[in-house]
Amino acid sequence: LGLGLLILLVLAYSAMIALPFVPGVELGVALMMVEGAWVAPLIWLATVTGLLAAFVVGQSIPYPALNRCLADLRLRRAGDLVARIQPLDRDQRLGLLRARLPAPLAALMVGHRYLALAALVNLPGNSILGGGGGILLLAGLTRLFRLWAVALTIALAVAPVPILVWLYDLKLDF
Repeated sequence: LGLGLLILLVLAYSAMIALPFVPGVELGVALMMVEGAWVAPLIWLATVTGLLAAFVVGQSIPYPALNRCLADLRLRRAGDLVARIQPLDRDQRLGLLRARLPAPLAALMVGHRYLALAALVNLPGNSILGGGGGILLLAGLTRLFRLWAVALTIALAVAPVPILVWLYDLKLDF
């Protein structure tokens, strides 16, 4: 591939992985298959960038707009939950989450929410939950996560495959 086309594909991959329910990871794997191990760091950077973009979009959606959208879709219970959490600060939201979940799950989702986020992003079949982009969009909507910590979590969570491909010059032939 030419450099211009490769850059375009990496940018498209970064945008696709940010979209909920779009299996963008396959494009990243395809690029590593076509171009080889040298492109793995670019794929890692594009993955982190795309997922962080989804998170930032989620954080920036105003709750009143989200509530109107949910009302238009007739998702009354979801809209009621959004209206309920809107005035709460982070600690109060964590308390609400802790109260609504079974105790063992609450301990994981509240006390280790960044590890849970990393696990969800790497979960095989996570496209049923919205894929990486959908998961990070929802994480942003909750306002329970700090941007710098999410950036570090995602950077580490998505690193193993590109690092292994790059360091060991693994061939992803299928």
